[in-house]
This record gives sequence, structure tokens and C-alpha cells, in this order.
Amino acid sequence: MAKILQNLASSFLILSIVLSFLIIANAKPQRFTKYLSPATLGLKKEKLSHLHFYFHDIVSGKNPTAVRIARADMTNTSSTGFGMVAMIDDPLTMTPELSSKLVGRAQGIYASASQNDIGLLMTMNFVFMEGKFNGSTLSVLGRNSVFSTMREMPIVGGSGLFRFARGYAQASTHTFDRTTGDAVVEYNVYVFHY
Repeated sequence: MAKILQNLASSFLILSIVLSFLIIANAKPQRFTKYLSPATLGLKKEKLSHLHFYFHDIVSGKNPTAVRIARADMTNTSSTGFGMVAMIDDPLTMTPELSSKLVGRAQGIYASASQNDIGLLMTMNFVFMEGKFNGSTLSVLGRNSVFSTMREMPIVGGSGLFRFARGYAQASTHTFDRTTGDAVVEYNVYVFHY
């Protein structure tokens, strides 16, 4: 009888070990991340697009598109306006004239972020309202040294047809009215997207 019990115990031990290995082998590990093929999200071949438009920053008049929403105590005495924060909803048009075809809006915030020169932190979305990119957005986050001839800001993402977007925006001042502070800026945007 002792030999039967010993054989049963050995068989039970072996069966338990085998079942434990089977359970562990079939268990799905819980992961925080996993690699995906772009095709699993329906993404096709990546494209490079060039967009060209004019940005109208209107700070004067009855209907400004850029309004100051905050400032530091030192902003008014700073030679660079350091600490000023403005909210924008600026029109984007096909040509430099405000009356030309509206293709979208630049919505976001810019802030005077430099104590040594006029350098703005730009955090904005280009919201497109025309053509095949209607309803899509591009997100810009970067430094705009407004008195430089050509400025470059990164495109850090997007939505709609610009999902997974990356690229850069080049800005150059077309006109600046020193009396009103209004500006028209030409943008060339180069963006990779699916």
C-alpha cells in the first residue's frame, strides 16, 4: 500500500508540474506596450505634403483675432514684452489679402518667452477648413523669433488626414504694421503624414 501511495504521489507531482507549465505557457502576458504595423491601423504609405498659406495676426480694431490674456508685472517694462500671453484664432488665407479665400484658422497661444530678444513660444493648431484637408489639423510647438527673416517651427502631430504627422513650418513676415501691431505671415509647411 505504501508503494501505491508513493507512486500516486509521484504521479500527482509530475502531473502538477506539467499542468503548471501548460498554464504558464498559455497565459497571455499583460503588456503596457506592443509593436504594431501601420497597416493594422489602416495606415497606407507615408506621404510628404507642402502647404502654403498666409497667417493674419490682428491685434487692433473691434474684432482682433489675437488678444492678450495674461502678463507679468514686469511685462510692460520689459524691452521684449517678456511674460505676455496671447490667445489666437487667426485666419489662414490663400493670398496675403485678408479678403482672399479662407483655408483655415490658427488657434492656440503664443507667449513672449525671451528676456533678450523678441522670441515667442508658439503653441497652436492649424485647423483646415478647405479642400481635401478640411477637418484635419496640424499641431505646432516651437520658438518664433519674429524679427528673423525666416523662422522654423516643428510640426509635432495632427489629426484627421494628418494623424502621425511630423515636419516643420517655415514662417516669414509678409507685412508688419508698427502702428497697430497687425501682421501677415507667409507659411510654408512641409509635413509627412499617412
